[in-house]
This record gives sequence, C-alpha cells and structure tokens, in this order.
Amino acid sequence: MDLPARIGKYELQEFLGGGMSHVYRAKDTILGRTVALKILTEAGVADHEAKQRFLQEARLASNISHENILNVYDFGEEQGRPFIVMEFLRGESLRDAIKGGHTGDLTRKLGVALQIARALDYIHQRKIIHRDIKPENINIDPAGKVKLMDFGIAKSEGVQLTRVGFTLGTPYYMAPEQVLGQQITSLVDVYAFGVMLFELLSGDKPISGETVERIFNQILYEPLNLEPLRAIGVPESVYKLIYKCTAKVPTQRYQSFAEVSTELQRILEQPLTPAAAPPPPPAATRGAAPPPPGAKGQAPAPAAVRQQPAPVAPAAGNTNLPAFMQALPPALRNQTGLIILTTLVVLIVMMGLFFVFRGFVR
Repeated sequence: MDLPARIGKYELQEFLGGGMSHVYRAKDTILGRTVALKILTEAGVADHEAKQRFLQEARLASNISHENILNVYDFGEEQGRPFIVMEFLRGESLRDAIKGGHTGDLTRKLGVALQIARALDYIHQRKIIHRDIKPENINIDPAGKVKLMDFGIAKSEGVQLTRVGFTLGTPYYMAPEQVLGQQITSLVDVYAFGVMLFELLSGDKPISGETVERIFNQILYEPLNLEPLRAIGVPESVYKLIYKCTAKVPTQRYQSFAEVSTELQRILEQPLTPAAAPPPPPAATRGAAPPPPGAKGQAPAPAAVRQQPAPVAPAAGNTNLPAFMQALPPALRNQTGLIILTTLVVLIVMMGLFFVFRGFVR
C-alpha cells in the first residue's frame, strides 16, 4: 500500500512493520489524534485461519479496558480487508528495554512485573487466555508505564482457533502442557510470566537451545536453572515466586494472577534482602540425575521421546537376598539372575518329567 493513503477517516503516515498484517502510524482526521492502524494483508485475507484469528483479536481487544492494556478504538473493513485501530504507543518493547539496560533497578523491575500481572489478572477474569506472553508483547514507556499488547493468538473460553497438530506460542515461554498439546488453561500465562520475570531480572532466558526440539526437551524434562537469580542477589521471596510460577505441573503454580499480584505487592512493601546461597545437596544425592519423565511431579513424556530408566542391580554384599541368591555370582544377584535361575529349574523339572513319562510308556 503506497503512502499517503486513507482508510476511512484514517490517514496513513508511516509503515511500522508486520507480516500477515501491516501496522501503520496514522492520523484520525476527525479527532486529530495519532493512532496505530493494523490491517490484514491480501495474503492474510486469503488464509481463512489467519482472517478468523485477526477478527477474533479485534473482538477480544475491543472489549478490554485497562490502564496496562493497549486500547483499541475502532475496527472495520476496507475493500474486504479487516483493520483494527489502536492506541499509538510511545516507548519501546520490554525486549528492547532489557537489551538496552533501560529497565531500572530491582524495585522498578518488580513494579513493571506487577503492572503486567494486573493486566493478565484482568483478562483472565474475562475468560481470555493470552497464550503468548513474552517481552516483545509488552510496551514500556520512559516513565515505566506498561502496556500489554498483541492478542493475535489469545483464546476466549469456548473458542478454538488452533489448527490440528499446530501449537501456538513462542517456544521459550511455553508451558509443558502447551508443548504437549494438552488442554490450555490460564496457567500457561502464569508459567510464561515466570519465565519472562526471570529474564527481566537477569537479562537472560532460563532456557537455552538452538533448536525447538532442544528447547522443548528442557521445558518437559529439565528443571529450570534459577541459580543465576541468587548470583545477582535477587531476594528469596522473588526467587520463590518465579520458582512457583514455572512449576512443570500446573496445579503447583499460582492458580491466578490475583495471587501473583498480591505476592508482588507484598514483596515491594518489604525490604528487598538478597537471597541466601543454597545449601549443598546431601552426599547421597549429590550429582544424582533428575527424576525420569513421567515420575510424580514431572510432566509426562511424548511416546516418541520417552526414555526408560536403566535397571539398577543390588549391591554384591546385600545380605537381604535369599540364601540361594547369595550363592550366585554378583552379576546375577538381581531380577535378571532370578529369572534365569527360575527358567533353569523349570527346564530341569520338565526334562525329568519327560524321562519319567517316557520310561512309563515303555
């Protein structure tokens, strides 16, 4: 679309970017205010799924009014192409703020997190799940005011717009149940919020990986490494909050952003003392591997990547074994040895019976 151009009463002034939809800085020629206008491309219109998601975003966002959520002023259609008119935001994305070191001290960072939590609590109360919480979808102005953006893959309760076999969300911030394609609840946003808060405080993601397969493997089977938070002196209360948000089992997380907001508010009202160094693990468990996938408290593994733990043989000097087992070589003093011994006994008995029966017949 060449500039200058108009869509209804909106005069397009600058192309800001986009993919399946294009975003422009525009002017409302009646009210005289600067707005952001998002219009679906021709390719987007041709994709039925993309068009339905765009319209769903318009319907959801237009019914939301919160100080920490991007305002939607209008939406309509121009020559068969739907468009959304939104608040034009000043400032930068939280991603750029983190990279540029513009997020301030710990108190300001937690203040940013509290604003995000309140915005998410608001949409969750209206049965809307964002499903794509990440720094790119948070705007922060020079005064530290936060705006939650982009409801492009948000899901309203009872609405299903996901293609079969396709999981929506940005890999680093996806909860285990989201990776596994299980039923999505608002708790996926709680998990993503915890990951994002880690990144806001430390400057790095708690999950690394160059492939989606590696990222998903860490999300499903490896505990998040939160120790960098202790290294930079993050308070124990904040450490515990992030730990609980990012629990792999949904029922072990905070069950609402009202709880998260209350906890953040409580933390901000108290002196922010650094976290204590964790005690060393007991000698018996030092260096032990994490529980296998599917163990209690762990997310279940997909069949394609599920691994079985190797059997562990009893120690050679285990005196709790039966006498006949202790007589066996050490390598056979286990379940495998017992099976072999039982098989041999059965074969000997069967052979004895065979010869007895054969002599009787003769």
